[in-house]
Amino acid sequence: MRTHQQLVEVVQAATNEVFTTMLGMTPEEQAAYQDTNAPLSSNGIVSLIGLAGQWVGTGSISCSATLGCKLASTFMMAEYDAVTDDVLDAMAELTNMILGNVKTSLEEHLGPMGLSIPTVIYGRNFTSRTVGTQEWTIVPFLLEGELLEVQLCLARSRDAGHPRLSVAGQAALHI
Repeated sequence: MRTHQQLVEVVQAATNEVFTTMLGMTPEEQAAYQDTNAPLSSNGIVSLIGLAGQWVGTGSISCSATLGCKLASTFMMAEYDAVTDDVLDAMAELTNMILGNVKTSLEEHLGPMGLSIPTVIYGRNFTSRTVGTQEWTIVPFLLEGELLEVQLCLARSRDAGHPRLSVAGQAALHI
C-alpha cells in the first residue's frame, strides 16, 4: 500500500490536472490529513465512487452547493444559481475524472482496479458514513474561496487471493 503522503500527492496531481485542463481553474492545496472517519457533510454535495480490485475502497468529493453550482457553471458553460440535475451530473463527472485519474495512478502499484458509477447526494442536515474504522486520506482544496475535499479510503481486499468469474464483452454466458 502506498503511504499517506504518496496518496496525497496522487490526489493533488489528479485534482490539479482535471481543474486546470477541464475548468481552467487552479485549486489551492490545503494541508491534507488522515482520519478514521470520512468527514461528515451536513450541507452541500457529496459524490461517492467505489474502487475494486486487490485493493478496495471509496473515493469521494464534497463541497458546498454554492461551489457545486460554480463548478458546474464553468464545466457545462451555462449559468447555475441553484442545484439542479445538471449540477449533480457535472459533479458526478468531475468525481469520475478526478478519481479515475487517481485509480490509474494507483494501478501502477496496486494492480488493476475497477471504478463504479458515481453516486451524488445533495441536501441539508445529512451525514455520510462508512462502516468500519479504516483510515481516510482527506485532501482539501480552496476554489473560488470555498472548500472542496477529495477523500480516499483504501484497504486490501479480503478476497484478493481468490479469483472470481468475470465476463467480458456482450456474449451470452451459458452454464
